[in-house]
Amino acid sequence: MTRDEIYEKLNAVFRDIFDDDTITVTDSTTAADIEAWDSLEHVSLMMAIGTEFGIKIPLNKVNSMQNVGEMVDFIAEAVLK
Repeated sequence: MTRDEIYEKLNAVFRDIFDDDTITVTDSTTAADIEAWDSLEHVSLMMAIGTEFGIKIPLNKVNSMQNVGEMVDFIAEAVLK
């Protein structure tokens, strides 16, 4: 799966979770960039991403990812396993 394919799916997940069809995430996107992205929505987002990509995201990764680029790196590695 390419980064572009991951971003296509991630954008759909972000738009669904935050109910905002204008969201387009990039490597540098953080919670500060999306108004509704709080700790509760972060949990919902991580669960939705895990479901979308068929992966488990360990709690230490859930808490340590600093931006969407780190998410994409993790997803790319996880789906290759």
